[in-house]
Amino acid sequence: MAIFVMLSTLTDDGRKTIKKKPDRIKEVNQEVEEMGVKVIAQYALLGPYDFENILDAPNSEAVSRVAMELGSRGTVQTMTMAALPIDQFINSLKK
Repeated sequence: MAIFVMLSTLTDDGRKTIKKKPDRIKEVNQEVEEMGVKVIAQYALLGPYDFENILDAPNSEAVSRVAMELGSRGTVQTMTMAALPIDQFINSLKK
């Protein structure tokens, strides 16, 4: 499995949805998990992004599918980055 960081920004429609139904956030997390990607942690943010999600996915294709599915709804825009655990990064430098 691989770790990814997904930053997301709600659209106007997304903000309206969350305001009316805050639990929708957890429902989307369940949908993401049904697509084979585990939500390890999620944070609401202040600043240019609304949420940060730490995801565990089998590969980049799986997380790309999640990003496309969520983005196609018109309620959120995402930016996703692969992340390496720091010990793995340090070990890669020692090789």
